[in-house]
Amino acid sequence: MFRFLAGVGLGYVLGSRAGRERYEQIKRWTTRAVDHPAVQGAAGFVQAKVSEKLHLS
Repeated sequence: MFRFLAGVGLGYVLGSRAGRERYEQIKRWTTRAVDHPAVQGAAGFVQAKVSEKLHLS
């Protein structure tokens, strides 16, 4: 999750420097990646595992 947020932040900075059009392009790519079923599945899996570990402690 940290890597993803770091990537979003980096994309924002680079997009800002490249102009509004480039920023919008990076934003669309990010949205598509986050909404992708494989990413959603992985996020659900990780969330379930974290929740499982927290309840066992």
